[in-house]
Amino acid sequence: MKIAFHVAFGIHLLSILGVLVLLILSWKKTPRALNPGVLHSAATALIAGIVMVGTWSAAHENEINHMKIGTKFLVVLAILVVGYNSLKKKVFTDRTFTVMLGLTVTNILLAYLW
Repeated sequence: MKIAFHVAFGIHLLSILGVLVLLILSWKKTPRALNPGVLHSAATALIAGIVMVGTWSAAHENEINHMKIGTKFLVVLAILVVGYNSLKKKVFTDRTFTVMLGLTVTNILLAYLW
């Protein structure tokens, strides 16, 4: 189970970094459009996070922090909701871009600092 946990952890890290990189790459584009890879990366990060929570008890002896996991789950879910709502629109507004970038950075900071 430790191997499954570490594989899911690696996939989760790469997926969150994928969201961040794809959002930063769309920063200077005009007209700004949401790259569908952002949503795919966020969904992959969500699924990998769920797998990590499921394999945590078999891979570690200490108790999992459910508050942290729930908060990170809600942040990634918010990224997905905002992204899917803006995917239907032709123009990716600055406000939506800022919200998605802020949520992604918040998710990274939650993982690192909490």
